Amino acid sequence: MTILAIDPGTTQSGYVVIKDGNPKPVERGEIPNGQMLNIVSEVAPEIVLCEWIESYGMSVGKSVFETCHFIGRLYLASIYYQVHDFHHIGRKAIKMHHCNSMRAKDSNIRQALIDKYGKPGTKKAQGTTYGIKSHAWSAYAIAMYYVETGGNIEVAYKPKF
Repeated sequence: MTILAIDPGTTQSGYVVIKDGNPKPVERGEIPNGQMLNIVSEVAPEIVLCEWIESYGMSVGKSVFETCHFIGRLYLASIYYQVHDFHHIGRKAIKMHHCNSMRAKDSNIRQALIDKYGKPGTKKAQGTTYGIKSHAWSAYAIAMYYVETGGNIEVAYKPKF
């Protein structure tokens, strides 16, 4: 089974590809959103996991709405490329799963993943998390949430169509 996990952004998105529950990504990176749409067809995943925008009670700006728009485009690309399982995963569920705290920051989640799966390592001695950078860490957190729970996840949003 191939899982594509995505941390969507306004102009770029982080992603990881996990195969058969193995925690070492077969592919990872942060790429422009236009290329991210192509990854959905190139990877041909059975499951796409996409971080969902959640309200924390504060007003938001244009960049949040642009990210929401891109999430919709990812969903449509997944339908077009016949991905049958597309899940919107909220950041709150990720924080609670990996850190048991809603106050966790990205750095806390990254450290929790390193504690579980090991340091990235070096080019000569690559660890499980080698090559994961920036927003790909958030995507990795989403993927491992799914793997560690056996797919028993809290879905933040379920499209009505």
